[in-house]
Amino acid sequence: MKITVLTLFPEFFDSFRSTSIIKRALEQQLVEFETVDFRAFTLDRHNHVDDTPCGGGQGMVLSCQPIVDCLKSVRSEDSFVIMMTPQGNRFDQKLAHRFASEIKHLIILCGHYEGFDERIRSFVDMEVSLGDFVLTGGEGAALVISDAVIRLLDHVIKEESHSDDSFENGLLEYPQYTRPIEYEGMRVPDVLLSGHHANIRKWRLKESLKKTMEKRPDLLKNREFTKEERKLLDEIKAEEEQGEG
Repeated sequence: MKITVLTLFPEFFDSFRSTSIIKRALEQQLVEFETVDFRAFTLDRHNHVDDTPCGGGQGMVLSCQPIVDCLKSVRSEDSFVIMMTPQGNRFDQKLAHRFASEIKHLIILCGHYEGFDERIRSFVDMEVSLGDFVLTGGEGAALVISDAVIRLLDHVIKEESHSDDSFENGLLEYPQYTRPIEYEGMRVPDVLLSGHHANIRKWRLKESLKKTMEKRPDLLKNREFTKEERKLLDEIKAEEEQGEG
């Protein structure tokens, strides 16, 4: 897979490319990652890539010409272009999997200033947002998406390392512990020290369900529960009622 980020600030991604899992993935050629400064494509004699909004208003709007010309120079038949914008589709783990498994060349367009000229939208395949908030530019969001997608690519990390992550199975991840066994009166649950793998798996599933009920009940609304999950949910509710009593 190849990821191309179109940005006015390519240096923003320097540390991203040179640390941890992403660095190893690049060194092992499991993914290509490049940044392209679309200012280099402007035909404006003052090197401008933006202009004042038609009809008046605050801020500056990114112009069509440099961005569209930049897109045309990097785009191929295998490319899929996304634009980072608060108006876009909400990015989630499901979309990360789609990008990682279906797309050979992901192009991420980062905005800045007041936003994009509306006509630029006709040159992209999807608008994407991280949530209901506004960032100074799209670089932070592009970094998040790149990280989420790259770690799902084959051989970047072990399959079991992300199969239990939050959202992978539609639930939040179960609690994690490490040594020391006891710290300031707080002890690791005995079941995790038992060596009984079936009981550990059941405990983790139950804790995932419990945590999801408490923190993200919306994730359970349309879930088709297994027989085991329904039994565990009944146990959780019974324990809660007993605690209230």
